[in-house]
Order: sequence, then C-alpha cells, then structure tokens
Amino acid sequence: MELETFLQRLGTVPESVTFDETMAVIDAHYSISPTAFRNGLLNNAAGQNNGSCKLFSFARLHGLSQQQTLHCFGKYYRDDVCMHPDGSDHQNIRNFIQTGWAGIEFSGDALSPKQP
Repeated sequence: MELETFLQRLGTVPESVTFDETMAVIDAHYSISPTAFRNGLLNNAAGQNNGSCKLFSFARLHGLSQQQTLHCFGKYYRDDVCMHPDGSDHQNIRNFIQTGWAGIEFSGDALSPKQP
C-alpha cells in the first residue's frame, strides 16, 4: 500500500486500519534501527517490542494524533484493549492511552526513509 493511501485511510476510516497494514507500510518505506524507547513508566530496550517502536516512530514522523496512532494498532487496540479495559496485555498501548505523546521518548532515530 502506498504511504499516502494509508495516511488518507487513517484520516477517513481509521477503524479499517490493521496492524499488519501499518507494519507493511512502515517496512516498505523505512529502514529500521532497533531503538530503546520509554512509554510512560514502561522502558523498552532496543530490539524489544519492535512493532510498537516502529509504529510510534512512524506516527511521530507523520504528526499523527494520539487517536490515529492507536488505530494503527488495529485489533490489538480496538478488540484487545478497548473491549478489555482492565486487562494487562499490550502495555505499550495501555500506557500510550494514559500518557499520550508526552510519555514517548526515543533514545535515537528508529526509522529512516528508504531511498527510491
């Protein structure tokens, strides 16, 4: 999927976006460097929770809102977290709901645009 198509869909029908699509768009357009990051009180070492690292980095690069970013997690956000608010899984999603962008801090750049 093209980057602009993905971002347009995220802006118009965010509930249709899946985590796999998000990862595919990121992998198609960016080179990934495992990077440590903090999400609220949760510290993620470089190479740990790479999906969340890539997704948060991508969302920050594109100026996505907190809600748009959450929708990039697809069913993990909509089904696993929203339908089970007292659950303990998907801590990166749950922390981001609580702290938003103020809680996200990277130790470096996780993504760099691929050269055409």
